[in-house]
Amino acid sequence: MDPRDRLRSVGRRLTDPAELIAQRVTERVIDLLVNALDLNALVARVDLNALIRHVDLDEILKKVDVNVLLDRLDVNALLNRVDMTAILDRVDVNALLDRADIDGVLRRVDMGAVLDRVDFNDVVGRIDMDVIVEQTDLGAVIAKSSGGAASEALDAARSQAVGLDQFIDRWVGRMLRRKHSGPSAPPALRAPQGEQ
Repeated sequence: MDPRDRLRSVGRRLTDPAELIAQRVTERVIDLLVNALDLNALVARVDLNALIRHVDLDEILKKVDVNVLLDRLDVNALLNRVDMTAILDRVDVNALLDRADIDGVLRRVDMGAVLDRVDFNDVVGRIDMDVIVEQTDLGAVIAKSSGGAASEALDAARSQAVGLDQFIDRWVGRMLRRKHSGPSAPPALRAPQGEQ
């Protein structure tokens, strides 16, 4: 048997228990050190600004898998913690509307789709006809409509009378076998010869 093998065997018998003892001692020293350490005092001595200056945030963000991060993010829990009333209280709606391109928004609206969703029966049902009738001057409406109708009837009658007058004049001219038609107007209404 090789004498080195015997030495190795003896060495293992000595080192295995010594390694176990060293491990236990190390754990105990670490426990004592952690218990004795004032973490608040240690943190107070750390210059966070100097620490942050040494951190390469771009490099860290390159290593972040946003999809994995979003998969782990509970958006509902996050939104439940947001005070929307407080946020809306801080919003300047007038300034927001001043910056909005309302015409651009309206150009993108499908008015056909909007009108398809409107219940016109409901809209008409909400109209207060009594209030409309009370605020309408029916006398003026009737006067305008009847005045317009009377004026149109008078114009039509005049037009037909002129047409009838011309018709009679032509027939009389034929019956009397006139070669020249009569004057275009009575003598008093005709313009003098040089003013035509």
